[in-house]
Amino acid sequence: MKKLLLFAAVVVFGSWNINAQDEVQGNQTSQGKWLIEANTGFSAGGGELGLIQHTANTGFGLVSVDGTTIWSLGVEGGYFVMDDLAIKAGLGYTDYDGDSVFTYKLGAKYYIMSQIPIQVDVNGASIKDFDENPLWLGLQGGYAIFLGENVSIEPGLRYSLSLNEDFTDEGIFEVRVGFALHF
Repeated sequence: MKKLLLFAAVVVFGSWNINAQDEVQGNQTSQGKWLIEANTGFSAGGGELGLIQHTANTGFGLVSVDGTTIWSLGVEGGYFVMDDLAIKAGLGYTDYDGDSVFTYKLGAKYYIMSQIPIQVDVNGASIKDFDENPLWLGLQGGYAIFLGENVSIEPGLRYSLSLNEDFTDEGIFEVRVGFALHF
């Protein structure tokens, strides 16, 4: 786990120097811009793992396994503190078979060459009447397809590493499609 965290830190901090060329002023990922994002995720885990994945979701999701249905709604927002680097936070609500779950996310998203987003975040949930709650380290990468000045679609891959082994010790791999507004 320490090697994975070190690798993520090197990728995030090392990539700041990759794009040394001049940026076009006023692009979607310029300093001072805002980002509002909603994601959908398709988990590779089935069974109990598929259900666990949706307990800490700040996007849109729906899963049903063995008669248990979980749906989630959420949104993430960010502010570009420098060109191509946004600090993000997210909130969501998940219905876990009738129980209310409030979810959260805090992280950073960097756009390599203003086009290739990578994200590192911590996300988790507060589940009513559960002794343990999920906590994850999320690592995400993809490609931003800008449809104009204010809209992008960002397909990508995400891996969530459990930080609370009392809740689960299994990681979750997802294929994601994000929709973002830039202003």
